[in-house]
Amino acid sequence: MNAKPATRIDLLLVADMVETGARVLDVGCGDGELLRLLADTRGVDARGMEISQKGVNDCVAKGLSVVQGDADIDLADYPTNGFDYVILSQTLQATRNPKLVLEQMLRIGKRAIVSFPNFGHWRIRWQIAARGRMPMTSNLDHAWYETPNIHFCSIRDFVSLAELVEARIVKAMALDKEGAQMRFDAPWWAWNLLGEQALFLLERKRP
Repeated sequence: MNAKPATRIDLLLVADMVETGARVLDVGCGDGELLRLLADTRGVDARGMEISQKGVNDCVAKGLSVVQGDADIDLADYPTNGFDYVILSQTLQATRNPKLVLEQMLRIGKRAIVSFPNFGHWRIRWQIAARGRMPMTSNLDHAWYETPNIHFCSIRDFVSLAELVEARIVKAMALDKEGAQMRFDAPWWAWNLLGEQALFLLERKRP
């Protein structure tokens, strides 16, 4: 009998940011692992959007409420303040217009949760500098010619984007290769150099 695969640590950390019973939209929900985790552990009203038909089929087969949609286009159809949280997990770099997507998330949800691989990590810098080739890591595991990722960013890039769209950073964390959180009081440059991925909880700045 095959053992059930362990839940990714970043998904567990995302779930910890969500209040019990909240209305949640997971954008780019894949096979629904995070939606199922939120429903089981947080009792949320969980909805999802996924661009691939296979992903939608996998989610529906699990009894999850998921529609097929493109974050770059279809978020515009959702009502303002329709959700408590809008989540974009490991998908930001695959969107065509990350700024617009983040703005739409903050319009639709009272809060937004975003996780992404950090392109400023030292191992990525080393691969480019030493090998002169596009990097591949555990978080960026596609060759350059077949990757779905089109807008790589670093942690510092994302902080600047949050400021640009006038979002307040409620909580942030950087994870190392093992998924352990880096020190909260570490400076941004240290997170940017040593964090393999990052998670941010954002909300709109009050006027």
